[in-house]
Amino acid sequence: MTEHFVGQYRAFASNGAAGAPEWLRSLRERAIARFAAVGFPSTRLEEWRFTNIQAVAETPFTLSGMHWDAGRIPAGATVAPLGEAMQRWPDLVRAHLARYATVEANPFTALATAFLADGLLVHVPAGVVIDEPIQLTCRIPPGAARPMAHPRLLIVLERAAQAKVVEIYDGASGMSLTNAVTEIVLEAGAHLDLCREQRDGAQSYHIATTQSHQERDSRLVCTTVALGAALSRHDIHAVLDGSGAYLILNGLSVLGQRQHVDHHTTIEHARPHCESHEYFNGIFDGESHGVFNGRIIVHPGAQRTDSKQTNNNLLLSEAARADSQPQLEIYADDVKCTHGSTVGPLDPTALFYLRSRGLGAAAARGLLTYGFGAEILDRVVIPGVRERLDRLIRDRLGVPELEPGA
Repeated sequence: MTEHFVGQYRAFASNGAAGAPEWLRSLRERAIARFAAVGFPSTRLEEWRFTNIQAVAETPFTLSGMHWDAGRIPAGATVAPLGEAMQRWPDLVRAHLARYATVEANPFTALATAFLADGLLVHVPAGVVIDEPIQLTCRIPPGAARPMAHPRLLIVLERAAQAKVVEIYDGASGMSLTNAVTEIVLEAGAHLDLCREQRDGAQSYHIATTQSHQERDSRLVCTTVALGAALSRHDIHAVLDGSGAYLILNGLSVLGQRQHVDHHTTIEHARPHCESHEYFNGIFDGESHGVFNGRIIVHPGAQRTDSKQTNNNLLLSEAARADSQPQLEIYADDVKCTHGSTVGPLDPTALFYLRSRGLGAAAARGLLTYGFGAEILDRVVIPGVRERLDRLIRDRLGVPELEPGA
């Protein structure tokens, strides 16, 4: 099932990859060799047992470029296509690109690296504080049949820099494959607020890897919202590699019909005195299926680690399903780590309470469901993003906005 994708790569390498530096050509070749060797994952593998990607492997997708809309770039930040960045800042790009999201990470990351071309560099120099959000929207141009794209995003914040980034995937309406990789590098004292919105079309497949690396006293708040795609899988891997590093991972999935979402998160506490908090909520209606696998690893010597993980899932129909697998691996003895998970329908007591106050059945159900999602939305602090997501979620759930004073 890999032959078609390898063939697409060979055409890309011979026609569309001219002018790339030698190190990038070597990286691409190593990536496609890795992909060809391991192939697509199957449900026989523990990491993929709830997510069947056979339809992706058997579809003859055609390589298509991506269109990035960066909007207005705030003063002090650099947002540039990776091809341009490799020429203007070769040392910076080579030092970080594919260093964290390696070709060995998983077959999809290897495949994305083989086609590495459509990407952006976001760079904030040391000490620069940017309050205005950097909004990046990625779209597959219309016209191609069964398009396949591999967007890449490299975010580098130098020492004590601060920024806010909004990462939006607004996919094609027909069948398509988006295989996205984002790498985040936070040097000492850097702060980043990142919000990722996945709004692909109903026939789309969306595969993603987000890999972050934090140095001493850095802070990352990452929120991912999954609304679209027939099938989506997002691997999030965070490494806290400096004392005092702080991480918050937020996630919200709102699915219906036969949609499928799979979030796999891994948080590595590699140094002492680090803190991480993880909150993922899922709302599943129709025959949709949500998967959450959360893994926290506390390495030897990472004393005084404080890590919490919570995954809550709301099932709005009898056919909806959620599978949750929280995991802890602790190799230090002075730590504070907890995890918890819930799966179930709306609370009948809460429904009864709202009905007793005069709300109809649909209104009470919608209000409680919206409140469940708002637990995550309220954690989004990027200006304008919280309000936009609120409208999207309300529209998806059929919950009207309340008038002031209502």
